[in-house]
Amino acid sequence: MSVPVLRNPKSPKLKFYRSSIGKKVLMALTGLFLCSFLVEHLIGNLLLFKQDGGATFDAYGEFMSNNFLIRTIEIGLFAVFVAHIIDGTWLWLVNRRTRPQRYEMNKPSGNSCLASRITFFTGSIVFIFLVVHLRTFFVPSRFGAGHPSMYRLVVEAFNNPTYVSFYVVALILLGYHLRHGFQSAFQSLGLRHGKYKRLVDFVGFIFWFVIPAGYATMPIYFLWSHLRGGG
Repeated sequence: MSVPVLRNPKSPKLKFYRSSIGKKVLMALTGLFLCSFLVEHLIGNLLLFKQDGGATFDAYGEFMSNNFLIRTIEIGLFAVFVAHIIDGTWLWLVNRRTRPQRYEMNKPSGNSCLASRITFFTGSIVFIFLVVHLRTFFVPSRFGAGHPSMYRLVVEAFNNPTYVSFYVVALILLGYHLRHGFQSAFQSLGLRHGKYKRLVDFVGFIFWFVIPAGYATMPIYFLWSHLRGGG
C-alpha cells in the first residue's frame, strides 16, 4: 500500500506565505485583482445610462448570468475576495499585537495617513456594503421568483434616498480603502519607487477617486430623475 506524501511544512514557498511579507504580497495580488474587477463592473454598469428603458443593461445582465465562463470567473472572484479578507484580518491583528498602545505615545497623523489608519474599518464597511449589494441585486436576479429585471431592481433601489445615501457613503469609504490599499500593494511588490512612483500614484488616483465617483453617479442620477418625476 502506498504511503501518501505529505507536503513539507518547511517548504520555502509555504514558509514565505506564512511570513508577514508573504501575507502582504498575497494581500497585494488579491487586492489588485479585485481592482480589475471594479473596472470591468463599472464599464458594464455604464449601460444603465443608455436611454432604452434598460433593454441593453438587461441583455448584458442576462449574458453575464448565463455564460459558463463568466460563472466560473465569479467563483474565482469569490475565492479571491475571501482570501483578501482573511489576509487583511490577519495583518490587522498582527499589527495590533505588535503595537499594543496604538499611537498613545505619539501623534498618529505624523506616522501614517488617515486612509492607512482606518483601512480595517473601511474594509469592514465595504464588506457590509457588498453583502447588501448582492442581496439587493444579485440574489433576486439569479434566484428570485421569475428572475426580475435587473434594470427594474436598480431603478427601485436607487429611487430610495436611504439606500442611495448608504451607497454613496460606502463608495466614499471604498475610495479611502483603495487609496491606501493601491499604494500599499505596489509598495509590497517593490514597485512604488523611483520613476514608477508617479505612475503608480496617478493610476492609484484613478482607482480611489475616479472609479468610486463613476459608481456614485448611478444612484445619484436615478434618484435625481425620480425626485424630478422622471422615474
